[in-house]
Amino acid sequence: MIAAPVGYVGRMTIAIVGAFCVLLLILAFLLPRLSQGPERGGSKVAGAPTKATSKAPGKLGEWLSKPFRSSQKAVHKSGTTGRKGRGKMPF
Repeated sequence: MIAAPVGYVGRMTIAIVGAFCVLLLILAFLLPRLSQGPERGGSKVAGAPTKATSKAPGKLGEWLSKPFRSSQKAVHKSGTTGRKGRGKMPF
């Protein structure tokens, strides 16, 4: 098996989270009620490693879980923004 170049996995993870957020934003704008399920699912997937990493002792637990919390916040924020934008539309 061929090893991936250094930094490739990190960039792909960021790209996947970004693409999911954009997809969720569009879905929340077009179908606000139907977007809540995918938002919850994405939040669970993004936040699953947080449970394990936050159990580390002291500040280490906070530092290890921060990247997962920030991706979870991004998923939530994109869904909320899409629904707010839809609520401001005149139709």
